[in-house]
Amino acid sequence: MESLLDRWLWRQEYWLPPGVSWEDMKETEEVRYPKPRDLLLAIPCALIFIGVRFVFEKYVALPLSRRLGIREKSRTKAEPNKVLENFYSTQSKCPTEAEACSLSKQSDLRTRQVHRWFRVRRNQDRSSLTKKFCEANWRFVFYVFSFFFGLALLHDKPWFWDQKEFWTGFPHQPLIPSLYWYYILELGFYSSLLLTVAFDVKRKDLKEQVIHHFATIFLIVFSYASNYVRAGTFVMVLHDASDCILEPAKMFNYTKYKKVCDVLFVIFAAVFIITRLVLLPFRVIYSTYYQSMELFQPFFGYYFFNVLLMILQLLHVFWAYLILRVAYRLTAVGTVEQDLRSDVEESDGSGKEDETPVGSKQNGAIHQRKGVVNSKQNDLQKDSMLANGVASLTNGHSISS
Repeated sequence: MESLLDRWLWRQEYWLPPGVSWEDMKETEEVRYPKPRDLLLAIPCALIFIGVRFVFEKYVALPLSRRLGIREKSRTKAEPNKVLENFYSTQSKCPTEAEACSLSKQSDLRTRQVHRWFRVRRNQDRSSLTKKFCEANWRFVFYVFSFFFGLALLHDKPWFWDQKEFWTGFPHQPLIPSLYWYYILELGFYSSLLLTVAFDVKRKDLKEQVIHHFATIFLIVFSYASNYVRAGTFVMVLHDASDCILEPAKMFNYTKYKKVCDVLFVIFAAVFIITRLVLLPFRVIYSTYYQSMELFQPFFGYYFFNVLLMILQLLHVFWAYLILRVAYRLTAVGTVEQDLRSDVEESDGSGKEDETPVGSKQNGAIHQRKGVVNSKQNDLQKDSMLANGVASLTNGHSISS
């Protein structure tokens, strides 16, 4: 298996500049270079992270959420209905008016009752505040540790201040042991996020999260394989900088400390824009794309690494748009509206309403007024979907999710 990987995946022309071979990077007792097989340690590390997370959330985050006053609302359960449940699980969670009419005939329910069943069913699938708080708490602990660990490792390195130093002596840059463990730490954590994505809080930007996780893992693996370790570690520190502010903002949001949440959100937005829209493209990507060409010719690893950076940068632009949209509401209204900041439950409606004869004038007026309210709620929910896209690069999570 190892020989097959060396023959097809780790071919030297893929990951090393022209004129450089793996033989030129032989290790000695004093000098060690990155080898792809070194990262296999991240697999057991990811499993350890999953286990530690389970223990932390159960014995630390959960009691903390209760002490901070998080209480769950009782939720109405949707009545068993095979026709509606089959449509919900196989086709759509939000049927159109035409689909609702068709389902009402199949299930012997009124159209309003069908819509109400789907609202209740969607609410059933929403994650509890306690689960959201515990997840944010765990990520906050990791990001704080990872950011300050990376900062401690890099603050005295020349490439931390001058990104042109990424390429001094490249690719013959000996691997510093502490940077190797930094890579294992980050790769193990992001691998654990990918393994648990099906069980984590479901968010509206799930596809972007998955793309982000894969791009991040590929970046970590191939930056190590190509000995882009200096650039890779710098990118990881940049991303952790905003993540360790986003997670406490979410925690304060769940515990209803809205003023603190607003302040942290403003700080998060500023750090996100500086690190991801200024430093990353103008310092890192500029160096990897242009300055590196002063020393060697392009090769596959060069293109692959820069394409992954571009994918992440596109995600940054998408999320920055959503962040600025929420920030605009914050400055215009004075606080971020709850509907913009939270994945709120939909109104279940009233059971009596569903059984009310349509011909009643009084009830017709009631339904008309409720229609206006529901129209306003729909508008707010559209804004909520935009706000819930606000995400950090390393985990893709919104402040309101």
